[in-house]
Amino acid sequence: MDDVRCSLRAWRDPGALPAPFGSPATGCLIKEKTMKLLHKHQLAVLFLGCMAVSVAAQAEELKVMTSGGFTAAYKLLGPQYATSSGDTLDTILGPSMGKAPEAIPNRLARGEHADVVIMVGYALDDLIKQGKVDPASRVELADSRIGMVVKEGAAKPAIGTDSELKDTLLKAKSVAYSDSASGVYIEKELFKKLGIEKELAPKGKMIERIPVASVVAKGDYEVGFQQVAELLPIPGVTFVAKIPEDVQSVTRYAAGIPVNAEHPKQAKALLDYLASPKAQATVQSTGLDSVPR
Repeated sequence: MDDVRCSLRAWRDPGALPAPFGSPATGCLIKEKTMKLLHKHQLAVLFLGCMAVSVAAQAEELKVMTSGGFTAAYKLLGPQYATSSGDTLDTILGPSMGKAPEAIPNRLARGEHADVVIMVGYALDDLIKQGKVDPASRVELADSRIGMVVKEGAAKPAIGTDSELKDTLLKAKSVAYSDSASGVYIEKELFKKLGIEKELAPKGKMIERIPVASVVAKGDYEVGFQQVAELLPIPGVTFVAKIPEDVQSVTRYAAGIPVNAEHPKQAKALLDYLASPKAQATVQSTGLDSVPR
Protein backbone atom coordinates (compact mmCIF):
# COMPACT_ATOMS: atom_id res chain seq x y z
CA MET A 1 0.00 0.00 0.00
CA ASP A 2 2.92 2.39 0.69
CA ASP A 3 4.06 1.79 -2.87
CA VAL A 4 0.61 2.61 -4.23
CA ARG A 5 0.35 5.84 -2.19
CA CYS A 6 3.84 6.77 -3.33
CA SER A 7 2.80 6.33 -6.96
CA LEU A 8 -0.36 8.37 -6.50
CA ARG A 9 1.58 11.27 -4.92
CA ALA A 10 4.12 11.17 -7.71
CA TRP A 11 1.63 11.25 -10.58
CA ARG A 12 -1.41 13.15 -9.27
CA ASP A 13 0.55 16.33 -8.31
CA PRO A 14 -0.17 18.74 -11.21
CA GLY A 15 3.15 20.44 -10.70
CA ALA A 16 5.17 17.32 -10.65
CA LEU A 17 7.27 16.27 -13.63
CA PRO A 18 7.63 12.62 -14.62
CA ALA A 19 10.37 11.07 -12.59
CA PRO A 20 13.32 9.59 -14.47
CA PHE A 21 13.35 5.85 -15.02
CA GLY A 22 14.64 4.01 -11.98
CA SER A 23 13.45 6.69 -9.53
CA PRO A 24 11.28 5.68 -6.55
CA ALA A 25 8.16 7.13 -8.19
CA THR A 26 8.69 5.08 -11.33
CA GLY A 27 9.22 1.94 -9.27
CA CYS A 28 5.98 2.61 -7.42
CA LEU A 29 4.10 2.98 -10.70
CA ILE A 30 5.45 -0.28 -12.11
CA LYS A 31 4.39 -2.11 -8.98
CA GLU A 32 0.91 -0.62 -9.17
CA LYS A 33 0.47 -1.64 -12.82
CA THR A 34 1.78 -5.13 -12.07
CA MET A 35 -0.77 -5.50 -9.28
CA LYS A 36 -3.57 -4.42 -11.63
CA LEU A 37 -2.48 -6.93 -14.28
CA LEU A 38 -2.33 -9.72 -11.72
CA HIS A 39 -5.78 -8.79 -10.48
CA LYS A 40 -7.22 -8.88 -14.01
CA HIS A 41 -5.59 -12.25 -14.65
CA GLN A 42 -7.06 -13.67 -11.45
CA LEU A 43 -10.52 -12.41 -12.43
CA ALA A 44 -10.20 -14.01 -15.90
CA VAL A 45 -9.17 -17.36 -14.41
CA LEU A 46 -12.06 -17.17 -11.94
CA PHE A 47 -14.52 -16.39 -14.76
CA LEU A 48 -13.34 -19.30 -16.90
CA GLY A 49 -13.53 -21.59 -13.91
CA CYS A 50 -17.11 -20.52 -13.23
CA MET A 51 -18.02 -21.10 -16.88
CA ALA A 52 -16.56 -24.61 -16.77
CA VAL A 53 -18.53 -25.41 -13.63
CA SER A 54 -21.69 -24.00 -15.24
CA VAL A 55 -21.29 -26.14 -18.39
CA ALA A 56 -20.58 -29.23 -16.31
CA ALA A 57 -23.65 -28.53 -14.20
CA GLN A 58 -25.85 -28.32 -17.33
CA ALA A 59 -24.58 -31.59 -18.87
CA GLU A 60 -26.75 -34.59 -18.05
CA GLU A 61 -26.69 -38.36 -18.41
CA LEU A 62 -29.57 -39.51 -20.59
CA LYS A 63 -30.81 -43.08 -20.45
CA VAL A 64 -31.80 -44.17 -23.96
CA MET A 65 -33.67 -47.37 -24.81
CA THR A 66 -33.42 -48.26 -28.51
CA SER A 67 -34.57 -51.21 -30.59
CA GLY A 68 -32.74 -52.98 -33.39
CA GLY A 69 -33.77 -51.23 -36.59
CA PHE A 70 -32.45 -47.80 -35.66
CA THR A 71 -29.55 -49.00 -33.53
CA ALA A 72 -26.86 -48.84 -36.23
CA ALA A 73 -27.74 -45.22 -37.01
CA TYR A 74 -27.98 -44.36 -33.32
CA LYS A 75 -24.52 -45.81 -32.63
CA LEU A 76 -23.09 -43.37 -35.17
CA LEU A 77 -25.20 -40.33 -34.31
CA GLY A 78 -25.23 -40.73 -30.54
CA PRO A 79 -21.52 -40.01 -29.99
CA GLN A 80 -21.74 -37.00 -32.31
CA TYR A 81 -24.57 -35.56 -30.24
CA ALA A 82 -22.79 -36.30 -26.97
CA THR A 83 -19.68 -34.48 -28.16
CA SER A 84 -21.59 -31.39 -29.26
CA SER A 85 -23.94 -31.22 -26.26
CA GLY A 86 -21.74 -32.40 -23.42
CA ASP A 87 -24.42 -34.87 -22.35
CA THR A 88 -23.59 -38.55 -21.89
CA LEU A 89 -25.80 -41.33 -23.25
CA ASP A 90 -26.44 -44.50 -21.28
CA THR A 91 -27.85 -46.85 -23.91
CA ILE A 92 -29.94 -49.98 -23.38
CA LEU A 93 -30.82 -52.26 -26.31
CA GLY A 94 -34.05 -54.19 -26.58
CA PRO A 95 -36.77 -55.16 -29.08
CA SER A 96 -39.82 -52.97 -29.62
CA MET A 97 -42.22 -55.73 -28.65
CA GLY A 98 -42.44 -59.38 -27.68
CA LYS A 99 -42.25 -61.48 -24.54
CA ALA A 100 -38.51 -61.14 -23.95
CA PRO A 101 -37.71 -59.35 -20.68
CA GLU A 102 -35.35 -57.08 -22.64
CA ALA A 103 -38.23 -55.68 -24.75
CA ILE A 104 -38.67 -51.96 -24.20
CA PRO A 105 -42.37 -52.16 -23.17
CA ASN A 106 -41.51 -54.86 -20.62
CA ARG A 107 -38.65 -52.80 -19.22
CA LEU A 108 -40.94 -49.81 -18.72
CA ALA A 109 -43.62 -52.04 -17.21
CA ARG A 110 -41.08 -53.15 -14.58
CA GLY A 111 -40.48 -49.52 -13.70
CA GLU A 112 -37.10 -49.12 -15.42
CA HIS A 113 -36.22 -45.49 -16.05
CA ALA A 114 -35.66 -43.97 -19.51
CA ASP A 115 -35.33 -40.45 -20.87
CA VAL A 116 -35.76 -41.53 -24.51
CA VAL A 117 -37.26 -44.58 -26.20
CA ILE A 118 -36.55 -45.35 -29.88
CA MET A 119 -38.69 -48.10 -31.36
CA VAL A 120 -41.17 -49.25 -33.98
CA GLY A 121 -43.75 -46.51 -34.48
CA TYR A 122 -46.89 -48.51 -33.69
CA ALA A 123 -45.28 -50.01 -30.59
CA LEU A 124 -44.47 -46.48 -29.44
CA ASP A 125 -48.10 -45.53 -30.10
CA ASP A 126 -49.18 -48.33 -27.75
CA LEU A 127 -47.00 -46.85 -24.99
CA ILE A 128 -48.53 -43.44 -25.65
CA LYS A 129 -52.03 -44.92 -25.32
CA GLN A 130 -50.97 -46.53 -22.04
CA GLY A 131 -49.91 -43.13 -20.74
CA LYS A 132 -46.23 -44.09 -20.48
CA VAL A 133 -44.87 -41.78 -23.19
CA ASP A 134 -45.68 -38.10 -23.75
CA PRO A 135 -47.69 -37.89 -27.01
CA ALA A 136 -46.35 -34.41 -27.74
CA SER A 137 -42.79 -35.75 -27.77
CA ARG A 138 -43.28 -38.24 -30.64
CA VAL A 139 -40.73 -37.79 -33.44
CA GLU A 140 -40.55 -39.89 -36.62
CA LEU A 141 -37.01 -40.96 -37.43
CA ALA A 142 -36.70 -43.36 -40.39
CA ASP A 143 -38.30 -46.06 -42.52
CA SER A 144 -36.91 -49.58 -42.49
CA ARG A 145 -37.40 -52.35 -45.05
CA ILE A 146 -36.92 -56.11 -44.80
CA GLY A 147 -34.00 -57.86 -46.49
CA MET A 148 -32.48 -61.32 -46.70
CA VAL A 149 -29.02 -62.77 -45.99
CA VAL A 150 -27.23 -66.07 -46.61
CA LYS A 151 -24.07 -67.42 -45.06
CA GLU A 152 -20.92 -65.81 -46.42
CA GLY A 153 -19.64 -67.85 -49.38
CA ALA A 154 -23.04 -69.33 -50.22
CA ALA A 155 -24.67 -68.61 -53.57
CA LYS A 156 -26.99 -65.60 -53.62
CA PRO A 157 -30.49 -66.73 -54.61
CA ALA A 158 -32.77 -64.54 -56.70
CA ILE A 159 -35.54 -62.79 -54.76
CA GLY A 160 -36.24 -59.83 -57.05
CA THR A 161 -39.80 -60.90 -57.86
CA ASP A 162 -42.57 -62.52 -55.85
CA SER A 163 -42.16 -65.82 -57.72
CA GLU A 164 -38.38 -65.82 -57.19
CA LEU A 165 -38.79 -65.14 -53.48
CA LYS A 166 -41.40 -67.89 -53.21
CA ASP A 167 -39.15 -70.37 -55.01
CA THR A 168 -36.17 -69.48 -52.80
CA LEU A 169 -38.21 -69.99 -49.63
CA LEU A 170 -39.57 -73.33 -50.79
CA LYS A 171 -36.07 -74.59 -51.66
CA ALA A 172 -34.47 -73.37 -48.42
CA LYS A 173 -33.92 -76.06 -45.79
CA SER A 174 -34.41 -73.58 -42.94
CA VAL A 175 -35.60 -69.98 -42.61
CA ALA A 176 -34.93 -67.59 -39.73
CA TYR A 177 -36.64 -64.29 -38.95
CA SER A 178 -36.70 -61.92 -36.00
CA ASP A 179 -39.07 -61.71 -33.05
CA SER A 180 -39.72 -58.03 -33.73
CA ALA A 181 -41.82 -56.21 -36.33
CA SER A 182 -40.24 -57.73 -39.45
CA GLY A 183 -40.51 -61.30 -38.16
CA VAL A 184 -44.12 -60.88 -37.10
CA TYR A 185 -44.93 -59.66 -40.61
CA ILE A 186 -43.08 -62.54 -42.29
CA GLU A 187 -44.71 -65.23 -40.16
CA LYS A 188 -48.23 -63.80 -40.07
CA GLU A 189 -48.55 -62.12 -43.48
CA LEU A 190 -45.74 -62.70 -46.01
CA PHE A 191 -46.00 -66.49 -46.11
CA LYS A 192 -49.77 -66.14 -46.58
CA LYS A 193 -49.36 -63.64 -49.41
CA LEU A 194 -47.00 -66.04 -51.19
CA GLY A 195 -49.31 -69.00 -50.56
CA ILE A 196 -46.65 -71.05 -48.75
CA GLU A 197 -47.75 -70.78 -45.14
CA LYS A 198 -48.13 -74.55 -44.62
CA GLU A 199 -44.83 -75.38 -46.34
CA LEU A 200 -42.88 -72.87 -44.21
CA ALA A 201 -44.44 -73.74 -40.86
CA PRO A 202 -42.09 -76.67 -40.07
CA LYS A 203 -38.87 -74.98 -41.21
CA GLY A 204 -39.44 -71.33 -40.27
CA LYS A 205 -38.15 -70.13 -36.90
CA MET A 206 -38.56 -66.85 -35.02
CA ILE A 207 -35.23 -65.95 -33.42
CA GLU A 208 -35.46 -64.23 -30.04
CA ARG A 209 -33.11 -61.63 -28.56
CA ILE A 210 -30.16 -62.06 -30.95
CA PRO A 211 -29.60 -60.83 -34.55
CA VAL A 212 -30.97 -63.19 -37.20
CA ALA A 213 -27.80 -62.79 -39.28
CA SER A 214 -25.72 -64.22 -36.43
CA VAL A 215 -27.44 -67.62 -36.60
CA VAL A 216 -27.17 -67.64 -40.40
CA ALA A 217 -23.45 -66.84 -40.11
CA LYS A 218 -23.00 -69.90 -37.87
CA GLY A 219 -24.79 -72.10 -40.41
CA ASP A 220 -27.76 -72.83 -38.15
CA TYR A 221 -30.17 -71.50 -40.78
CA GLU A 222 -29.86 -71.30 -44.55
CA VAL A 223 -31.53 -67.92 -45.06
CA GLY A 224 -32.48 -65.12 -42.70
CA PHE A 225 -34.85 -62.16 -42.83
CA GLN A 226 -34.78 -58.98 -40.77
CA GLN A 227 -34.68 -55.21 -41.13
CA VAL A 228 -31.86 -54.32 -43.54
CA ALA A 229 -30.27 -52.03 -40.94
CA GLU A 230 -30.07 -54.98 -38.54
CA LEU A 231 -28.56 -57.35 -41.12
CA LEU A 232 -25.78 -55.18 -42.54
CA PRO A 233 -23.58 -54.83 -39.42
CA ILE A 234 -23.28 -58.59 -38.79
CA PRO A 235 -20.14 -60.34 -40.13
CA GLY A 236 -20.16 -63.77 -41.71
CA VAL A 237 -23.17 -63.24 -43.98
CA THR A 238 -23.86 -61.91 -47.47
CA PHE A 239 -26.69 -59.46 -47.96
CA VAL A 240 -28.84 -60.66 -50.86
CA ALA A 241 -31.41 -57.90 -51.36
CA LYS A 242 -34.56 -56.34 -50.02
CA ILE A 243 -37.70 -58.36 -50.61
CA PRO A 244 -39.91 -57.15 -53.52
CA GLU A 245 -41.68 -53.87 -52.88
CA ASP A 246 -45.19 -55.23 -53.53
CA VAL A 247 -44.80 -57.68 -50.63
CA GLN A 248 -42.55 -55.42 -48.59
CA SER A 249 -43.41 -54.20 -45.11
CA VAL A 250 -42.10 -50.73 -44.32
CA THR A 251 -41.54 -50.15 -40.63
CA ARG A 252 -41.54 -46.57 -39.40
CA TYR A 253 -39.16 -45.96 -36.50
CA ALA A 254 -40.08 -43.23 -34.08
CA ALA A 255 -38.99 -41.95 -30.70
CA GLY A 256 -40.56 -40.35 -27.67
CA ILE A 257 -39.96 -39.18 -24.12
CA PRO A 258 -41.45 -41.20 -21.24
CA VAL A 259 -43.69 -39.21 -18.91
CA ASN A 260 -41.34 -39.93 -15.99
CA ALA A 261 -38.16 -38.84 -17.83
CA GLU A 262 -35.69 -37.09 -15.55
CA HIS A 263 -34.22 -34.90 -18.29
CA PRO A 264 -37.01 -34.09 -20.80
CA LYS A 265 -35.37 -30.91 -22.10
CA GLN A 266 -32.12 -32.68 -23.00
CA ALA A 267 -34.10 -35.65 -24.33
CA LYS A 268 -35.95 -33.38 -26.76
CA ALA A 269 -32.66 -31.91 -27.94
CA LEU A 270 -31.39 -35.43 -28.70
CA LEU A 271 -34.54 -36.34 -30.65
CA ASP A 272 -34.36 -33.10 -32.64
CA TYR A 273 -30.78 -33.97 -33.58
CA LEU A 274 -31.61 -37.55 -34.64
CA ALA A 275 -34.39 -36.27 -36.92
CA SER A 276 -32.46 -33.30 -38.29
CA PRO A 277 -31.48 -32.90 -41.97
CA LYS A 278 -27.78 -33.12 -41.12
CA ALA A 279 -28.29 -36.60 -39.66
CA GLN A 280 -29.91 -38.09 -42.78
CA ALA A 281 -26.76 -39.10 -44.67
CA THR A 282 -25.72 -41.17 -41.66
CA VAL A 283 -29.21 -42.65 -41.31
CA GLN A 284 -29.24 -43.74 -44.96
CA SER A 285 -25.74 -45.24 -44.75
CA THR A 286 -27.06 -47.86 -42.32
CA GLY A 287 -29.73 -49.18 -44.69
CA LEU A 288 -32.61 -47.00 -43.50
CA ASP A 289 -34.68 -44.59 -45.59
CA SER A 290 -35.28 -41.01 -44.53
CA VAL A 291 -38.82 -40.02 -43.58
CA PRO A 292 -40.39 -37.58 -46.08
CA ARG A 293 -40.86 -34.23 -44.32
